[in-house]
Amino acid sequence: MNRDERGEIMLHSLVYESQSGLQTGEYVNRKTASYEWKWVDFDSPAEDEKKVLESDFSFHPLAVEDCFQDLQRPKLDGYGDHTFFVLHTLDPHTLEKGEIDVFLKEGVLVTYHKKPSSVIEKVKEQVKQRPERYDEAVILHKILDQVVDAYFPIIYSIEDQINDLEDNTNDLSMEDMLEELFDRRSELLRMRQTIHSMRDMVYRMLYTHDLENVYEHKEYFRDIYDHLLKVSDMIASNREMTQDIRDSNLSMTSHRQNKTMQFLTVVSMIFLPLTFIAGVYGMNFAYMPELQYQYSYFIVWALMIIMAFAMIVFFRKKGWFD
Repeated sequence: MNRDERGEIMLHSLVYESQSGLQTGEYVNRKTASYEWKWVDFDSPAEDEKKVLESDFSFHPLAVEDCFQDLQRPKLDGYGDHTFFVLHTLDPHTLEKGEIDVFLKEGVLVTYHKKPSSVIEKVKEQVKQRPERYDEAVILHKILDQVVDAYFPIIYSIEDQINDLEDNTNDLSMEDMLEELFDRRSELLRMRQTIHSMRDMVYRMLYTHDLENVYEHKEYFRDIYDHLLKVSDMIASNREMTQDIRDSNLSMTSHRQNKTMQFLTVVSMIFLPLTFIAGVYGMNFAYMPELQYQYSYFIVWALMIIMAFAMIVFFRKKGWFD
């Protein structure tokens, strides 16, 4: 088999035999019926190693073709004696989707992923500790369980960020806060697309009659389905929270704008008659009798002050200054 640039094997196998126990290492096609279960992992395989899927395992060409495609949606397809699964992982930092393809048949589990997977490595370590407790269906459950459990830290992190935005602990401006809210909503939408598809796939696993080995461990897969429901509910709840925060902040902004407009309107209403009086007596007509009176200046000032004071009292009683 080919090796990567570091010299590591890209096709790994774990074979459990009742007498000799667990055998691990590079995959070798052994024509033997003595093993109880066999797990072959295609980790970033080379082009010639991909052909092993068809030559050694006789998987359906459509399923093999799906392995080579980029990011199929999570799904389950049955092909007679074997079943093909597509699982999606999410990068906790970028929410970039990763794909793990799984072939399941009696006594055989094959996983295929184009990039190294921490999920697969964790499950391998678990299997190596107590291999007698596992079979192909239990290993599939462990892989699914690791994939789904990795969703929770992501949704918890997004939820914490939304709570910080609600409290505005960073004293963000309205524009920056709305931008952050839309980013969080976008992340939740990307998560929802993955979670809903994974949830539908696990639901089909629970209620199909073609997966007898899965049906024997139905209660464990039901637990995974419950976890997916919980994540789905958390996504919906957090999306509603972002909408509430957005609406609340927009309402506050609108309220502040209304108060500002109200204040400016009051000021305009007070100065409008004063401006009218000043405009009238500022005209340069040759004959204006009031201009000849020696107390006209003081009378006009008194009139303007009284009018302004009266309007301030009137608007205060109406509550326009509250």
